[in-house]
Amino acid sequence: MRANWICSCADSAIRMTLTELTRFAKRYAEAWCSQNPESVAAFFAERGSISINNGPPAIGRAAIAREAQAFMTTFPDMVVTFDKLEPQLDAITFHWTLTGTNTGPGGTGKRVRISGYELWKIDSDGLIAESKGHFDGTEYERQLKHGVDG
Repeated sequence: MRANWICSCADSAIRMTLTELTRFAKRYAEAWCSQNPESVAAFFAERGSISINNGPPAIGRAAIAREAQAFMTTFPDMVVTFDKLEPQLDAITFHWTLTGTNTGPGGTGKRVRISGYELWKIDSDGLIAESKGHFDGTEYERQLKHGVDG
């Protein structure tokens, strides 16, 4: 029996299996590792948005690509791994871990390993309409200065 999950987001409903959601999440994590910010943005609806730690949302694929590029520049060796999904009533929680070395312009050369999650709302086309990303900003800043083990 295939378990379906229904997301009623953006005034529509989409039915996806957990297997389909898992494949989507794995491809999304791989896009973050690609050093191609447009490949990240392609997972979002045309007017989709992403906000990080309650910051102002980046709206539209071009703005989302700029957000992705900032992380890719900061961590040229960045690897984002997909940890798990937690389907909710009207959203999906995508858990991830980022590892990389801060060797971008002005970088500290320190290795970072930080975990977090994005709360996704999926549109009727199966794309991310809204993502609210969260991670421990204080720990992230500490690791940028001192490294993951510092």
